[in-house]
Amino acid sequence: MYIAMNRFRVKPDCVAEFEQRWLDRDVLLTTVPGFVSFQFLRGPVHEDHVLYASHTVWASRDAFAAWTQSEQFRKAHAQAGKGGSLTIAPPVFEGFDVVQDIAGQG
Repeated sequence: MYIAMNRFRVKPDCVAEFEQRWLDRDVLLTTVPGFVSFQFLRGPVHEDHVLYASHTVWASRDAFAAWTQSEQFRKAHAQAGKGGSLTIAPPVFEGFDVVQDIAGQG
């Protein structure tokens, strides 16, 4: 498995618009081979930003790489950066190969 994450530092006065953009978008991930799951996360509130993360689980690093080269990826990111900056910096990408995965019972 492979986990792809992007961290976003969102301006406090832009939180509602940032969340709405994510919640209103077309979700194309489910049409891509190797996609496992996605979570949109809201984290700690700081003086100058609220931390958000997108967390995507893939069957493999190759499946994630194929997504980044797909037409679905281009469509999903076509509106990125439009409508002014809601963040204090560009997103920070982090990719992880899963070394151990322990699932719960419920």
